[in-house]
Amino acid sequence: MSKKKPFVLRIDPEKLSAIEKWAADEFRSTNGQIEWILDQALKKTGRLKRGKKNDDKN
Repeated sequence: MSKKKPFVLRIDPEKLSAIEKWAADEFRSTNGQIEWILDQALKKTGRLKRGKKNDDKN
């Protein structure tokens, strides 16, 4: 398992509420959902290489 670095995130309450709902719909934690969103955006823009593990083939 990779190490994770703690990070404070300031976010608009309305956006956080939407992410919390989305996370619940996907059976993820809020933190897990934010990580997934960031991962997808980074891969889509070519800023993060697709790994062998957890690679979505969309």
